Amino acid sequence: MTRRLNDRTALVTGATSNIGRAIAAALAAEGAYVIVSGRDADRGAEVVAEIRASGGRADFARADLTGDRAASSTLAADALALTGGRLDILVNNAGVYPLHSTADAGDDLFDHIYGVNVKAPFHLVQALVGPLAESGGVILNLGSWVARLAVPSSPLYSSSKAAMEALTRAWSSELGPRGIRVVGVSPGVIRPLGSDPDAPHRSDALMADAPTGRAGEAADIAAASVYLVSDDASFVHGTTLDVDGGRANVAVSAAREAA
Repeated sequence: MTRRLNDRTALVTGATSNIGRAIAAALAAEGAYVIVSGRDADRGAEVVAEIRASGGRADFARADLTGDRAASSTLAADALALTGGRLDILVNNAGVYPLHSTADAGDDLFDHIYGVNVKAPFHLVQALVGPLAESGGVILNLGSWVARLAVPSSPLYSSSKAAMEALTRAWSSELGPRGIRVVGVSPGVIRPLGSDPDAPHRSDALMADAPTGRAGEAADIAAASVYLVSDDASFVHGTTLDVDGGRANVAVSAAREAA
């Protein structure tokens, strides 16, 4: 590793499983002190133990980010208490993806998806703008390939991820003058963490038309995330990087050719 993040502090939400877990481990491997956050304290302890066993630095801060402003504010305070008041990197990864259709989506589901996927990161940024401005920090938001490529399922999830990509652009414009860099990463279909990369997986079918012809790994998103929050990407601002095996771009190209 290049240790690109030495002396940086990072908070990763939803860091106890899959993409968030991989991002937390990758940031720690590059030298960052990582605050691992999630709902499950046991899984959080496992992630922290793995990072420490690899020579990294990490602690756990439990949070159930439902969209309640108090929950986001409490997590911000807990993370700053652990880091000594400094925060260099915020990764807004926590999210939910309950399958639904427009016909069967009720108010509770609507509020749940937007609460976790949009309101919670919005309130967390509100609570951490001051420390991030002081450190010249970076906000990394997790989008999704379905924010721009239409799929016939779960429209509330798709629109919530489109909202996060819009917030990435808006925050870049608003917070850039305060010294905060804001970027996004848009994962394609990702295999569950720990699955055999050499064995076929049902998620590969969703990527059959992509140039890669297969689903991605959580490590692919983690590697892109390390780049985006590091000084190597210091001139990358307000954009969302597609890490989706070319899936979205190929779909757009096909649509243009058909037209």
